[in-house]
This record gives sequence, structure tokens and C-alpha cells, in this order.
Amino acid sequence: MERSTDIAVGLVAFGLVPLIAYRVIRGLRQGRLPVYRTYLGREESGTRFGALLALHALSGLAMALLGADLIFGLGLRDAL
Repeated sequence: MERSTDIAVGLVAFGLVPLIAYRVIRGLRQGRLPVYRTYLGREESGTRFGALLALHALSGLAMALLGADLIFGLGLRDAL
């Protein structure tokens, strides 16, 4: 039962990676990122925009690592 749960959660994590990547790419192209019901623009606040973009990229990387660990059993959970 635990292995099937790991695979299901890993697939959900992998499913989120393209959505996060889309936000990062769209943010780089358009110069704005969605924040709640509004947008944060690069021109308005460059530092905040850069920090938010970096957090989005890190969350995408974390989701990819989490999904790979759960699906393929890489043992990252035990290493941490």
C-alpha cells in the first residue's frame, strides 16, 4: 500500500512541475508574476520580482526531486 501511495504522490508532484515552469517562463517573458489576485511587475519592484521568481524556480526543482524520489525510489528521503 505504501509504494502505491508514493507513486501517486510522485505523479502529482511531477504534474505540478510543468505548471510551475510555465509560471517562471511567463514571468521572464512578460515581466510580471501573479501574487494572489494581483501581479508583481519587474518594473515596479525588481528585487521582489527576482526573489519571487527564484522561489518559483526552487519550488519547481523541489517538486521534480520529490517526484523522482517517490516514483523511482532514489533514497533521497533517507539521505536527508
